Amino acid sequence: MCLDGHCEHHANPLEPEAKGADEPGSAWGRRRLLTAGVAGAAALTLTPVSFAQAADGPSKGAPPKSGEVTRVITGLLPTGVADFVYLPVEVPRGVQKIAVSYSYDKPGVPTGTPGNSCDIGVFDERGTALGGKGFRGWSGGFRTSFEISNSEATPGYLPGPVSAGTWHIVLGPYQVAPQGLNYQVQVTLTYGETGPAAAKHYPPQRAKGRGRDWYRGDCHLHTVHSDGKHLPVDVATGARAAGLDFMVSTDHNTSSSHAVWGDYAGSDLLIITGEEVTTRNGHWLALGLPPGEWIDWRYRSRDDAFSRFSRQVRKGGGLAVPAHMYCAYVASQWKFGFDDADATEVWTGPWTYDDEHAISTWDLKLGEAVRSGGRWLPAMGNSDAHSDPQVIGLPHNVVQADDLSTDAIMDGIRAGRNWIAESAAVKLTFTASGHGKQAGIGEKLSVPADAPVDIRLDVQGVPHGTVRFITDEGQMHQESVSAEGDGTVVWRTTASLAAYVRAEVRHPMADGSPGQGNTMGDALLFGPMAALTNPVFLETTGR
Repeated sequence: MCLDGHCEHHANPLEPEAKGADEPGSAWGRRRLLTAGVAGAAALTLTPVSFAQAADGPSKGAPPKSGEVTRVITGLLPTGVADFVYLPVEVPRGVQKIAVSYSYDKPGVPTGTPGNSCDIGVFDERGTALGGKGFRGWSGGFRTSFEISNSEATPGYLPGPVSAGTWHIVLGPYQVAPQGLNYQVQVTLTYGETGPAAAKHYPPQRAKGRGRDWYRGDCHLHTVHSDGKHLPVDVATGARAAGLDFMVSTDHNTSSSHAVWGDYAGSDLLIITGEEVTTRNGHWLALGLPPGEWIDWRYRSRDDAFSRFSRQVRKGGGLAVPAHMYCAYVASQWKFGFDDADATEVWTGPWTYDDEHAISTWDLKLGEAVRSGGRWLPAMGNSDAHSDPQVIGLPHNVVQADDLSTDAIMDGIRAGRNWIAESAAVKLTFTASGHGKQAGIGEKLSVPADAPVDIRLDVQGVPHGTVRFITDEGQMHQESVSAEGDGTVVWRTTASLAAYVRAEVRHPMADGSPGQGNTMGDALLFGPMAALTNPVFLETTGR
């Protein structure tokens, strides 16, 4: 595999005789396989870029007191290059700021052939070890440049000292055209006094709640700290406008936004810190992270690393949740399985065909849990809103929690005590009653096998909505509600006939009909989702 790279120095008063850091020579001599540090996805490390001459200054060994030095690195990444390409940068003493910009070509490709796409991020002198302490930022393909100093950083990056040592700019060429990917990286070091440390305003872990109650929240939201176009203040404003009690910040592969959310949380809105972990084999939500904690993404399913990082999330009290499992975008479909997941996102944004597939897969997992007697996987729904016209809170989770706090919300979702609504206008209750007992969403009702069990759903806010009761056998009951959107639906079963019951509330089909959820045809025969519950489980006992 061929991989070329060379380096140019820009003339600067601090280095009057600047020369190329890499002299002409073998392409193999200008890069080497990464043999240590990153134990996840395949990676390459290029020849280090040196600023040593500039650091010598007027007297050898003394760094300059001010000024800038720039290096420009160019090269070619071929098809089949490693997932991550590391460019070491030898940062001398006395640097106040590091600035990086990059670009790459986008040659024409035949229809159906991926073109060039390349992400970027950076690790500092503490190294690139998987899950290590060296992470300093990631912007994916959303930005073409970033800056880091002790006082501030580009969104997606972490402010802090630009300490001496080997930093690594990481390129993520996740699509490479047949012609290869020609790249250019420009690194500028600014010398000077280190400025004051950036302030960190982490959000509080609790808001003013209502005690044990049902709380509404969107757990998948993006800002300008990754690939969103909303400022954090816009997202918080949107969450309030959607009638939410809480929200989770989940920017891709970075914790940089955590330190700003304290300015926008309040007694009326709990803001929980998290991350969308964007791997090459699917995305997952790390919800309820301790503020400032970062979760690594540099692995595939074959690397057996997901279990390690999901354990890290749980150790901090959070949840690992696969996201949009059937999203058609490159590297977005879920390949890690569900053994190490705490819940799964089955409804993402406006209702589409991939959500139907996700619901079917989740329902299959419910059947497996019933058969094995093992842990069952709760469902979640979130907006994944990045920018207008995407709607924050479409959909969102309605979670039964002991209080409006991070720990209580995580506990509620972990237990499956939640249902999913398309908006705050939709309200419902869902219970199973029999043998003098009652159970609600995420709970278990233990009754004699032949004891009558009444399944009841009360719903508001879905005009002409269609209620579907679904068990391990499939859809067992369907009934429409009024034109005003209010209604009560009751269906009787037994624990011998249904291992679990869950409810869906659907909008009418495009032609206004309620649909037929247990028939087949050329297209789906029921309308888009308005609300979806986790199941109530029915367990047989002796009399």
